[in-house]
Amino acid sequence: MNNPAGAPEAGAREAAAPETSAVTFTALGSWPGQDPVEAQRIIRGELGSPNLPFLPSLPDRGVGSDEIGRTAALLADLPVDLQPHGWRLVDRPGKDLRRAVSALSTDLDVLADLVGAEERPASSLKVHCHGPLSLAANLHLHHGERALLDHGARRDIRDALIDGVASLLRRAAIASPGVQLTLQLDEPQIGSVLDGTIPTASGYRTLRAVPEHEAVEAWNLLAEGARKAGAAAVVLSFRTAGQVSLLERVSGVGIAVPLDGLSHSEWEALAELVEAGRTLWAGVRVPRGKPARVQDTADALLRPWRGLGLALGSLASTRLTPAGALAEEGPAHARKVLAHLNQSADVLNQAIADA
Repeated sequence: MNNPAGAPEAGAREAAAPETSAVTFTALGSWPGQDPVEAQRIIRGELGSPNLPFLPSLPDRGVGSDEIGRTAALLADLPVDLQPHGWRLVDRPGKDLRRAVSALSTDLDVLADLVGAEERPASSLKVHCHGPLSLAANLHLHHGERALLDHGARRDIRDALIDGVASLLRRAAIASPGVQLTLQLDEPQIGSVLDGTIPTASGYRTLRAVPEHEAVEAWNLLAEGARKAGAAAVVLSFRTAGQVSLLERVSGVGIAVPLDGLSHSEWEALAELVEAGRTLWAGVRVPRGKPARVQDTADALLRPWRGLGLALGSLASTRLTPAGALAEEGPAHARKVLAHLNQSADVLNQAIADA
């Protein structure tokens, strides 16, 4: 890459995501329960084309199936183990890492078996992992401090993750031949990383803020590596929209962000990305205990879209997602969320058709 930290290169518009002709939906990656066969059957059943099925993580399985352990299992030549304070970089692999590697291998084997048994397998698949900076904030060095503290450790984690993501994409392509792959990079703590509010291991102070240009460079390198390994699209997932403007400097990457509480200026930043051809994954919160109104979900997109003067036709590149991790919900509610997203996508597609 000639300009990893600079403005998007020519062709970034086309690289942002595969073209879609309708509002679709997916989920962010985690799923409740411990049975990978049941989980993937449900996901592949609910998320048929043109929607986006995904390889789920199942944190309920325990050590190594949590989001940090699962991503750390991808790190080439950077073994980890689990300590009371969290995952730690170590000199040689042990049982904790073996459990994480085994869980991911099982999930890919299950995927291959299910795809092989399907008459018409889905044409697309998403895989996900933590992004390099949120991962560094949750991995610890030998002495117990967070790896985020050390520039060299951040660089090593980034480079190892590039190789690990490439391996994951290649393995997913083998398990599901001919599939169009999407990589979702989760950066749930990026706001705190860039603001310098991540606490030290002792909790008595905070770590120095990571420069924005380092984050931009890391994401560009990850995206470039993913595309070389076969990804048709790369999407960065944030918990808030505060850092959305940084994506103007990350070539061809889409954005996943919850819609709750977006300010007018944050909507304007999202609108600029959409107009530049980037894909928006809009996070929708579906409450427990009371019926969610499909029209309310549709209006959460339609009102700001119209208010910003965006053409309704550009909504057809949008994917709906849950606002948070479905692993935190029970299986019944997780399926309810997917059904709600499906119905909401239908309402939005009708609005586009009527425009």
